[in-house]
Amino acid sequence: MATTVRRSSLTLPAAPLGPENPLPALLPLDEAHSLNAAERAALPPRMARQVGYGPLRSVLPTRVLDGYGRERTPARFDTLVLENDQLRVTVLPGLGGRIASLFHKPDARELLYVNPVFQPADFALNGAWFSGGIEWNIGATGHTTLSCAPLHAARVPAPGGDGAMVRLWEWERLRDTPFQVDLWLPDDSDFLYVGARIRNPHHRTVPVYWWSNIAVPEDPGTRVLAPAEETWYFAYERRLRRIPVPEWEGTDLTYPLHSRFPADYFYEVPDDSRKWIASLDEKGQGLVQTSTDLLRGRKLFVWGAGPGGRRWQEWLTEPGTPGYAEIQAGLARTQLEHLPLEAGGELAWLEAYGPLAADPEAVHGADWSAARAHTERRLEAALPRGAVEAAYAAWRPYADAEPEGAPGD
Repeated sequence: MATTVRRSSLTLPAAPLGPENPLPALLPLDEAHSLNAAERAALPPRMARQVGYGPLRSVLPTRVLDGYGRERTPARFDTLVLENDQLRVTVLPGLGGRIASLFHKPDARELLYVNPVFQPADFALNGAWFSGGIEWNIGATGHTTLSCAPLHAARVPAPGGDGAMVRLWEWERLRDTPFQVDLWLPDDSDFLYVGARIRNPHHRTVPVYWWSNIAVPEDPGTRVLAPAEETWYFAYERRLRRIPVPEWEGTDLTYPLHSRFPADYFYEVPDDSRKWIASLDEKGQGLVQTSTDLLRGRKLFVWGAGPGGRRWQEWLTEPGTPGYAEIQAGLARTQLEHLPLEAGGELAWLEAYGPLAADPEAVHGADWSAARAHTERRLEAALPRGAVEAAYAAWRPYADAEPEGAPGD
């Protein structure tokens, strides 16, 4: 089938979001992702500069969303659906443009963790946030203030002029910068393409931040692979430690449930390597994300197998629901960093999301280098690195295309 874009809806048990708090957010942020001067001094110079650059002091001028509850009733959410023979992509334009579902039709398999409820919790910079799917985090360290806000959405021509993209965009108010996310599915493609851009329209340099957060099922046999031999480990104790991958202190931490406590693992991806991260189950099947090189960072976030992490998982959904981990991709090496974007400048890149099938014995073998190399070969066979660069080049002339109308019209 040719790729289609249509409007639809999704009904979920949902807690009310509640109104914005009318009081200005004058209190400083209680930022867990911070380091003292001694810790920063031990980092590589560029990383140390970016860790100390442009910290957010408050969420003004945005409003705080703290009026949500926990009593859930069925609620309808508007969606946009992109679909071809291989994939069905469900987007929530009214909730930060989040991708709620990435369904691979030939295998009848959901590639993401899909939350069966809408339950806000206090994780966004300005309060309300919910778990699941793929979210676009812009502004400053943490979950965006747009997590539960509507984005503008329109239909624009897809690269090559054949078919349509869905464009999502907004003006991010913390840094006063516009951004866009263009989604399209080439006919018969197993991969969703995402063209993203942040612009600085001002006469001054501004700090910028971006991480694409991808919730994936947290099955006991699932392993997360990335092209790295080291990771920066952050366990919410205001300390950043460089540790080996995959094993540290006798534990293979590439399996999310092997971690006991909530933690961030920021992979040290070599500059010249292909940028990718994959979450593959015991059968060697799962989701892979790759991008052009500008989106250099890759991360695994886990809630951990301890009672605290398990309780948070239940709080964000409902008891009996399978848990999730997050694989992520960002502009910097870690989420403690912000990048300077010069006056009049822009940052643009392309991401691709799709299924990956690998040899389970190779994926879960004892040799990390071999597992990593095998997974990258499977990715290259499914979506060559050159094809990602070509898709980015094809998208760039369309990044300024005028909207043709509302998606699905």
